[in-house]
Amino acid sequence: MRVLVCVKRVPAPGSRINITPDGLNVDTSHLGFTTSPHEECAVEEATQIVEQHGGSVTVLTVGPPEAEEQLRYAASVGGNDFVLVVNDTGEDWDPQRTSTAIVEAIIDLENDAGEYDLILFGNESADAGGYQIGIKVAVALGRPAVNGIKGIDISGNTLTARREVDSGYEVYTLQAPAVLGVKEGINLPRYPTMKGRLASKKAQIDRRDSSTPPGPQQKVRLHQPEETVTETQVLGNGADAAAAVVDLLADLGVL
Repeated sequence: MRVLVCVKRVPAPGSRINITPDGLNVDTSHLGFTTSPHEECAVEEATQIVEQHGGSVTVLTVGPPEAEEQLRYAASVGGNDFVLVVNDTGEDWDPQRTSTAIVEAIIDLENDAGEYDLILFGNESADAGGYQIGIKVAVALGRPAVNGIKGIDISGNTLTARREVDSGYEVYTLQAPAVLGVKEGINLPRYPTMKGRLASKKAQIDRRDSSTPPGPQQKVRLHQPEETVTETQVLGNGADAAAAVVDLLADLGVL
């Protein structure tokens, strides 16, 4: 089974996010980066599928040259082939441009080595959260797609995908080739072993350029919510603090 996983380099969870003075981009000067969590689960799911059914896992990303770090991490946890479509503009491409670049890369890869049975995306990226790329790619390739997937079973060319809803699960049956958007929680991503980390350093990265023009969507601005500031006040120590505590509870309306 040939599986392709598309991942994105995003700021590490918990990072303090600052906006550039023009209000259009995230200031990445002092940020750490990682793979978007939904997509990390997609890489793990692809690895498990290939372990069970045989085949190979290709991991593709559109991003700056530094996104090679995320591809090498994928190599350390089971990926086989790695493609970096280089975006050296210094900012994220719009969804139309990104999806078109991915489609072009997939078509080239499939012309060289055959069709992918399954293409996996994260349900949405951790930074933009646009929910667009996987669907745009599926439509452009003419393949069935379902988002929000929390379980995948495979029998021959038939894929059974489960999506959580309030009353239980929705179950979808698709014929390969297909596209699925995976949600965090579908599995527990493995930690890279020392052997995997060493092997990832030798992984060959297929770097590709894209001449895809910008799409019609335009970013107007990024809004940074005001930070909530909390203060801690020491009311006293031991029994001497009792009166102050009672006064505070009274002020809060508890007493």
